[in-house]
Amino acid sequence: MAGAGGRAAASATSESYTGRGSSTPGVGGRTEHTPRYTLGLLQTPHSSESTGGASSGGARPGGSSEEGLAARRAAGNSAVKPSVSERGESCFGDKSSCVENTNTLNLTSSSSVRGLNSTCIGRTPLSSGRSGCRSRTPLMGYSVTSSSAVSAHTVASVIVAVVEGRGLARGEVGMASIDLKNPEMILSQFADNTTYAKVITKLKILTPLEIIMSNTACDAGNTTNLFSLITEHFKNVTFTTVQRKYFNETKGLEYIEQLCASEFSTIFMEVQSKYYCLAAAAALLKYVEFIQNAVYAPKSLKVRFQGSEKTAMIDSSSAQNLELVINNRDSRNGHTLLGVLNYTKTPGGSRRLRSNILEPLVDAETINTRLDCVQELLQDEELFFGLQGVISKFLDTEQLLSVLVQIPKQDTAALRSCNTQLLKAYYNSLEDTRFGIILEKITSVINDDTRYTKGCLSMRTQKCYAVKPNINEFLDIARRTYTEIVDDIAGMIMQLAEKYSLPMKTSFSSARGFFIQMNADCSTLPNGQLPSEFTKITKMKNTYSFTSADLIKMNERCQESLREIYHMTYLIVCKLLNEIYEHIHCLYKLSDIVSMLDMLLSFAHACTLSDYVRPEFTDTLAIKQGWHPILEKIAMEKPVSNNTYLTEGNNFVIITGPNMSGKSTYLKQIALCQIMAQIGSYVPAEYCSFRIAEQIFTRIGMDDDIETNASTFMKEMKEITYIIQNANDKSLIIIDELGRGTSAEEGIGICYAACEYLLNLKAFTLFATHFLELCHIDTLYPNVENYHFEVQHVRSSAGNKEKIAYTYTLSKGYTEEKNYGLKAAEVSSLPSSIILDAKEITSHIAKQILHRQKSTPEMMKQRAAYQLAMRLVQTARNSRLDPDSLRVYLKALKKKYEASCPTPRENDEQQ
Repeated sequence: MAGAGGRAAASATSESYTGRGSSTPGVGGRTEHTPRYTLGLLQTPHSSESTGGASSGGARPGGSSEEGLAARRAAGNSAVKPSVSERGESCFGDKSSCVENTNTLNLTSSSSVRGLNSTCIGRTPLSSGRSGCRSRTPLMGYSVTSSSAVSAHTVASVIVAVVEGRGLARGEVGMASIDLKNPEMILSQFADNTTYAKVITKLKILTPLEIIMSNTACDAGNTTNLFSLITEHFKNVTFTTVQRKYFNETKGLEYIEQLCASEFSTIFMEVQSKYYCLAAAAALLKYVEFIQNAVYAPKSLKVRFQGSEKTAMIDSSSAQNLELVINNRDSRNGHTLLGVLNYTKTPGGSRRLRSNILEPLVDAETINTRLDCVQELLQDEELFFGLQGVISKFLDTEQLLSVLVQIPKQDTAALRSCNTQLLKAYYNSLEDTRFGIILEKITSVINDDTRYTKGCLSMRTQKCYAVKPNINEFLDIARRTYTEIVDDIAGMIMQLAEKYSLPMKTSFSSARGFFIQMNADCSTLPNGQLPSEFTKITKMKNTYSFTSADLIKMNERCQESLREIYHMTYLIVCKLLNEIYEHIHCLYKLSDIVSMLDMLLSFAHACTLSDYVRPEFTDTLAIKQGWHPILEKIAMEKPVSNNTYLTEGNNFVIITGPNMSGKSTYLKQIALCQIMAQIGSYVPAEYCSFRIAEQIFTRIGMDDDIETNASTFMKEMKEITYIIQNANDKSLIIIDELGRGTSAEEGIGICYAACEYLLNLKAFTLFATHFLELCHIDTLYPNVENYHFEVQHVRSSAGNKEKIAYTYTLSKGYTEEKNYGLKAAEVSSLPSSIILDAKEITSHIAKQILHRQKSTPEMMKQRAAYQLAMRLVQTARNSRLDPDSLRVYLKALKKKYEASCPTPRENDEQQ
């Protein structure tokens, strides 16, 4: 059998082979590119002879520019077909960066565009010359890193096109994105305000490799706000501008009609009037065709529209404050919400989890469906471990070939006995007969032991023998020839070793091909030199690497044989893929199911490591003994637990307490628990109920905010302005330490005004502050509640000094720990007379403020009536008590109301 025997012979000496794929010398001195083996990227590359010319519009992108496209070409996809080559040459895979017709797309690109008023450098063919940004051709090779954190499983591989309306339509934004590793295009269109928070947030979630915009967005002297903000937030992402004419909505709809798989054809109804996302799709697909030198096969692409109304919006500043996916101190640190919940086994599951954390669901029914699945996984140990074992066998879409030949038929058995409707639906989907058809087609052509392997020679061997023997007679002959050449090379080197009595061995690198390597001291060689027939000698310590004229010729023969093998393998796999395309929808289903199951299993796994509970969804935010999930992971023990209670009638909570008492940690804890609940995870608490939040806003004070300076104050104002402009009745708002960047008088004024504005909304708001004057706002607004973090005063053993012990416990009312500055002064060397004067003045001012803000009996009665009414409404909506228990509860409410209302005697005393 040519396959097995030849494969073994070709890899016999692979243990000493090192190196990565690159160009190798070909026949007649030409440079031939060793093709990369990726099933999906079906391209017809050109030889380097066709790259040396120039076009009339400027310098044509050369064939040597590999670095910039390495990431973009790192994985194609199963739906890509080759462009037609003029020379008719082809191979299985591609490393050529040549594009035959650069005039098809006119573009300018820059890595992290800066200096927008600078003149244009390095114009591309047919460039309009109007772009004011620094530019390069897209093939010139930048090392690109996304500015957002990416999970350990993945690297940036998403290209995004963004376009904004002009004139009266400014602010209407269309986006289209495609992952080069996954043939799925996502379209979005939405109205945004001048801060473009939605655009920035969506781009952060996508973690793009490259962003495409119209060249009119960065015209010299007329750069749009959107372009400026995107380049400011994504400084390490490559930007490319293309002519505005390629953002064509008509062409975009045509592309979708041609490429969208029939099962996703409902997308036409969703997007046919969404002109901006269609325009972005047209530019994106044209650009991908340009950089990949490939087109998507008809009816093979998954296209979906992703509106913003189905998910909660968390702006990028809030995501950073809460450390959802990136740790603020160390980006490589896993102490984030993603790190707490991520026990996924597949890259797709990890990507889905990350996306869900940054865009939680807002539909309670969908969330509860997920929670049902998590609950069943926790209750059924056999199902949990069975699914984990199955999911761990799946690789990413870039290794689709290995996935398909490795899926055992009995894997669906893990879901057979499940009870949850969603899991049952997944089981039925996985029973699709098309999986068997695809598997049969693949196994009839592809060797069962074909795998993605590390090492260039091992991968070369896998490529050579991927197709089974007896499929193509000429392929079998070419592979036998290749095997014989490899054997001859190994034999020749053995003869040379015997001839010169030197410890020579066969080695391989992608740059040199087969060469000779030897470990020997210089003194053991005749005259201290290698024999004259050896050339290209390099030495590192005692290791010699060299070749000979005969070996060079044999390498050339080996390359010729490989080209024939790759070409015939390519044609066979193309034919196989054409047969699979008609069944491709089930593969999209498979990918979706695997990633969702992986994420749900990850939620269940996280629950087994801590005492999380299933959340409920009502019109109340109630958490009994909740704790901070990330802090628990850092401390390796359960943090101090606290309660939280917000309703429509008590929707504004003011929190006070000294520095380091736990205010910021508590506020973050509430937001994290809300997000966990809305993505379908269990929550760190003894009991919890949540109101669905459509937006989650946070303004968290950092340590350096204590130092008052202009930049800190402006940052505060931008953040609070954004919250005020975007918040609604369904928002969760968390504000910590507003107004610390200016004087106390101004800070109190700004806080008071912001609170009064937010009190007009029904949003749930938690407001932490050091301004105790703010606590008295509850006399004017009955929906305000005051809470504080308790501290204890402990005297030192000497008995002459007092220090604060933090309990991290939340209690009702505002803090009695006043005048933190005076207490700090007492333990300093400040004269006692000054401290006494300061205390007297402070006490006098405090009495004046208290007198002005004192509640009247009528106000106290109104507040008590308001709180009673809201509790009765809550009870009517949500109570599950039996009649007797309900009667007891209502009597307790009555007593509380009567206790809160001042008696006539108390009225007289207060008057």
